[in-house]
Amino acid sequence: MKNPLDSVPLTITLGVVFAIIVMVLVPGSGYNDAGLSRWLHIVTGIFWIGLLYYFNVAQIPALAAAGADKGGPGGAGITKYVAPRALLWFRWAAVATWLTGAWLLGARFMPAFTFQEGSQIIGIGVWLGSIMLFNVWVLIWPNQKKVLGIVAATDEEKAKARRTATLTSRTNFLLSFPMLLCMGAQSHGLPF
Repeated sequence: MKNPLDSVPLTITLGVVFAIIVMVLVPGSGYNDAGLSRWLHIVTGIFWIGLLYYFNVAQIPALAAAGADKGGPGGAGITKYVAPRALLWFRWAAVATWLTGAWLLGARFMPAFTFQEGSQIIGIGVWLGSIMLFNVWVLIWPNQKKVLGIVAATDEEKAKARRTATLTSRTNFLLSFPMLLCMGAQSHGLPF
């Protein structure tokens, strides 16, 4: 019998099933629509922002070092096997995070989006998350497709695409800090 932990999709499925069992069986664990949407928003957000931090703190600097190491193995393994898979999870986690955030806010979404009274902090978080989602799909992903060779591009186009994708990713990295502050302040009643 195959160990379910040998499969990422099966491990995720088992983790979700286990969380649902906890929600159903443990009083106060959040088994309701708001609890489920909050939990899904947190899980998808961890996937998204975790990958954003991985790209900016580990992968981008490692690829720069690999490119500068003239006698080393280079970054081909990362660009061929790691980056496409990480970018797949990254861009869909961005969509899932935004959608679960909108679901969590429900009727409060438009007041937050328009900074109505009492919704300014979460509104800033909503806008920062929306800008970051836009950046993922409109700037980072199309340029990464050129860099990774998924879309044909000249060396000059690849260099320009690499710079655009890196700066946009770095912008999202920067925006993530105040975005997370706003989300935490709203959901935990912090006095900002």
